[in-house]
Amino acid sequence: MVLELVLPAKIFEIKDKADLESIMSKLKKFREEESHETQNGETLNLITQIQNMDMKENSVSGVFSKDFIQKDIYRRKSVEVGITEETPFWIKALERRLFLIVSGPSGAGGRKKLLTNYVANKLSQILFKTSHGVVEVKIPHETLHELHERNPEATKLIWFDQVDIPGVEKLCLAGSSVADTQLYRDYLEHGRIWYVVFEVEKRGIVTGIARNTVVTLFSKSTSEEFINYLAEDILPLIK
Repeated sequence: MVLELVLPAKIFEIKDKADLESIMSKLKKFREEESHETQNGETLNLITQIQNMDMKENSVSGVFSKDFIQKDIYRRKSVEVGITEETPFWIKALERRLFLIVSGPSGAGGRKKLLTNYVANKLSQILFKTSHGVVEVKIPHETLHELHERNPEATKLIWFDQVDIPGVEKLCLAGSSVADTQLYRDYLEHGRIWYVVFEVEKRGIVTGIARNTVVTLFSKSTSEEFINYLAEDILPLIK
């Protein structure tokens, strides 16, 4: 069993009607190809496809793969090279709802080009020929509040947004006893919980959860363990 520091994941919901069998069938068939001529006249075939498709009870998984052109400097000259980025995803059924979990960065930063929102939109286009089939979801402030106060000793950090203090956009508290402080009570009166980092004692991991359902794992784990945690502990929190 290989342990790794898993990338952040973002959770979406599939709103259009679909079943796992039809989703599996459509995604397995998907492949796009386009040609790109580089500065030196070389032709590169850029491929977008879905690989490693697998279906289990109440779950479909795969890897979204896309080729990009990246410009770099080689011996003081600009060169273009092809790169491939891959993003794992999982589609999980929970009661009568279907959720999409995409593992990867959610915002631009570094050299990563394949972001979670792009993958969600592309899967929606493949499955439903529209960008509205897969939508963003939220975890309510009240749920994060309850999650923290259920075991305040496990909380490491809390961010507040929607702050009504003039000139202040966000507030942050860090420490093992933030629930016992007057500042914590004051911040609850002036803002809403946006992000919580806490220890999940029963799983032995530290994780960060934001209201926009971006979940970051700060402990080493396997991808399977992380996805099981999201499916079992986080999906039921989404309203």
